[in-house]
Amino acid sequence: MSDHYYSESPNSESQPRQFQTKLKGETFVFNGDRGVFSKTEVDFGSRLLIESLELPDVKGPVLDVGCGYGAIGITIARLWQNRQVTLIDINERAVDLARMNCRINHVNAEVLQSNLYEKVEEGRYALIVTNPPIRAGKQVVFDIFEGAKARLLRDGELWVVIQKKQGAPSTLEKLKTLFGEVEVVVKKKGYFIIKAKNIDASI
Repeated sequence: MSDHYYSESPNSESQPRQFQTKLKGETFVFNGDRGVFSKTEVDFGSRLLIESLELPDVKGPVLDVGCGYGAIGITIARLWQNRQVTLIDINERAVDLARMNCRINHVNAEVLQSNLYEKVEEGRYALIVTNPPIRAGKQVVFDIFEGAKARLLRDGELWVVIQKKQGAPSTLEKLKTLFGEVEVVVKKKGYFIIKAKNIDASI
């Protein structure tokens, strides 16, 4: 089986790389590595999601699903320090990198190795963000959306970045079956930033 960024334990030889970048006007230093998505720079989709993101009005913690080395979650933790932020990923190498990147960027965030949502509670989060692992297949991506619905507070929001050619139209249709409000916040270079609001939650 080939080694992917959504592998639980990447087999590829570690070749760590460090780079500096600016996100939402803040300077960050990130460590990437082989076996982790977009190891040498923050990918365009994650960057667009970060730059487009606005916190929901509802109070509560934030969850970054499929965090990789942590660019999205760490940026949120830096900018909105009054929010508790948790980052999760199945890839143990990504989790180790995300923990390291939290330390070097002086942010306080929890990082967990978790197969989808196995380590996180339902009905708890005000905001869930994800750049989903498209190569893991549509079912995994849809499981992320369904799990987000169960874990958001009333009026909590799921923010997703996805390319049109990698399933943005089917993502929109799926999200409309789950959430009371779904909108495309930004379209740029074939990427969609989608916001889904949990207006009909029982919690």
